[in-house]
Amino acid sequence: MSATLPAEKTRAPLLIILCGCAIACLTFGPRATAGLFLTPISDANGWARDVFAMSFAIQNLLWGIGQPFAGGVADKYGARRVLIVGGLLYAAGLALMPFSTTPGAMHFSAGMLIGFALSGASFSIIIGAFGKLLPESWRLMGFGLATAAGSFGQFLFTPLAANLIQSVGWQTTLLIFAGLMLLVLPLSLALAAPKAENASLIPGGDQSIGQALKEAFSTPSYWLLLIGFFTCGFHLAFITVHLPPFLIDKGLAPSIGGWTLALIGLFNIVGSLSSGALSGRLPKRHILAAIYFARGVLIAAFVFLPVTPTSALAFGAGIGLLWLSTIPPTSGLVATMFGPRYMTMLYGVVFFSHQIGSFLGAWLGGVVYKATGNYDLIWQLCIAFSIMSGLVNMPIRERAVERRPAAA
Repeated sequence: MSATLPAEKTRAPLLIILCGCAIACLTFGPRATAGLFLTPISDANGWARDVFAMSFAIQNLLWGIGQPFAGGVADKYGARRVLIVGGLLYAAGLALMPFSTTPGAMHFSAGMLIGFALSGASFSIIIGAFGKLLPESWRLMGFGLATAAGSFGQFLFTPLAANLIQSVGWQTTLLIFAGLMLLVLPLSLALAAPKAENASLIPGGDQSIGQALKEAFSTPSYWLLLIGFFTCGFHLAFITVHLPPFLIDKGLAPSIGGWTLALIGLFNIVGSLSSGALSGRLPKRHILAAIYFARGVLIAAFVFLPVTPTSALAFGAGIGLLWLSTIPPTSGLVATMFGPRYMTMLYGVVFFSHQIGSFLGAWLGGVVYKATGNYDLIWQLCIAFSIMSGLVNMPIRERAVERRPAAA
């Protein structure tokens, strides 16, 4: 006999989506502008590129480490509390960056504070909340919209950051962004979770956290999803941090880097929404494999052909279609295999693999550039990882795990 869903599950899905998407837009936007701050922050403090790259790498790693824990808290107590803490930490990290004049201070503000902030105030928490609060017929669309909202944040904040840096300086720009992060607090009120006493009505509600983790890690398809998502993080972090200076090295104006990142965000809206829609119609593993293979082809074409303003903008549009389009099918596979009860935590574990890739993409970009004076090796790794991830997603079994009834 099917259980009746709590009233909160079906109440005002449009309001839930609007507020969740607004949070995703706000929190993804500033971290997508990191490449625009690399040069002015490094020049102002007399650092090589590897210092700020390390801060961004720490940010991505701690985002990944904190995500399963933040997801577990959100699954148990609701997303609202996690989002409030994350928003406050995000604002503090951005506000401290202008005063971080040593590598250690920058690693603390841009790395540690913002890293842990993102684990509690990013679209991963939003997607998990959507999985619980939205009716099933709204979920995949909600996943795509949350991802697209993050992309819109990148499109919105990148030219905004470029113009503000030029007009008021990078320090004031960061303080403005810090103030905007406080908007997360009132927006999070719409994402209050169902009451704890209704948890048993959610499929899988009789599981403990330990049982859910044991079940996930004993599922081979979950491991394949973890391995494949590593590549997504590697690509995103490397391109976000190092594409603007890469284009400058090729003789292009700094504004081209800003507009390329903006196009990534703009076209990712189309890619994310399309991916979310297709995830309800086609096998999600095939969508993921196609995305990774396409990334490899596009990156190879970009780096092996002459780099011009036109090719850079075309690359931004193309990679934007493939940017966060991995998230709807990835989160959809987690929900399909394990249900919504611990989706935020289990997706957070998958996301940790993504962030290991992000750490290496951001950090190795700075290390390799410092050692060789170019990014050739990293671009080659991007292509190789694309092929690897395309292959490992193919054999994923897209079905609910067989779950034994809980003992009386």
